[in-house]
Amino acid sequence: MGGKLCTIIIAFVFALANAGDPDILDDFLVPPGIDINNIAKQYFTYTGLRDFYVKSNLTGTESTVRRITKKVFPALEGLGVSVSKTLYPPLSITPPHYHPRSSELLVAVDGPLKVGFIDTRNKLYMQTLQPGDLFVIPKGLIHFVMYSRDDCGGGTLGIFGSSNPGIITVGSSLFESGIKADMLAKAFKVDEETISKLIKANKE
Repeated sequence: MGGKLCTIIIAFVFALANAGDPDILDDFLVPPGIDINNIAKQYFTYTGLRDFYVKSNLTGTESTVRRITKKVFPALEGLGVSVSKTLYPPLSITPPHYHPRSSELLVAVDGPLKVGFIDTRNKLYMQTLQPGDLFVIPKGLIHFVMYSRDDCGGGTLGIFGSSNPGIITVGSSLFESGIKADMLAKAFKVDEETISKLIKANKE
C-alpha cells in the first residue's frame, strides 16, 4: 500500500512539474470547419504588430500592450507559445499583475527599465535591464515594469510558454470586482474613504 501511494505521489508531482498547454496529436491545429489541406503559409504569419512600434511622442503614466495569443492568431493553438509587445511612455509603468497559466521571458528592446517580481515568501527580486537584456518571471507570480527614461519612450517583448497565458491585474481585480469597500478597508487596515478613492481611481 505504501509503495502504491508513493508511486501515485511521484506521478502527481511529475505531472505538476510538466503542467502547461496539453500536447496535440497533429503537427498543428486549425479552427473547426477549415480544411487542413487548404492551409497556406499565411496561416502561420501574424502582421498585427507592424503598426505597433515605439514613438517618441508617447504620453501617459502607464504602458500600452498588444497581446498575441491564440485568440488573435489561431495558428498558436496547441503550440504552447505566445508573445506580447509593450510600449512605454517616458517614466511609465506596467502595473502589478500576473499570468496564471505561464511564465514570462521579458526582453528589453529599449532601456533602462526596472522589472521585478514577488515570490510566495513576499521576497522582491528586482533588476535594471538595458537594451537586449532578458529577465524571466516565474508562472503565477506578481510582477511589474517601470520604464526609466524621461526623454523618450521604449518597448519590451514578452514571450510566454502558453498560447493563452492570461493576465490578472492586481488593482483592477481588487478595486473593480465589486468587493465592498468596508471589506477591503478591513483587509488593508485603512479607512473606507481611502478604499473608495482607490475604487474611483481604478474606474477612471
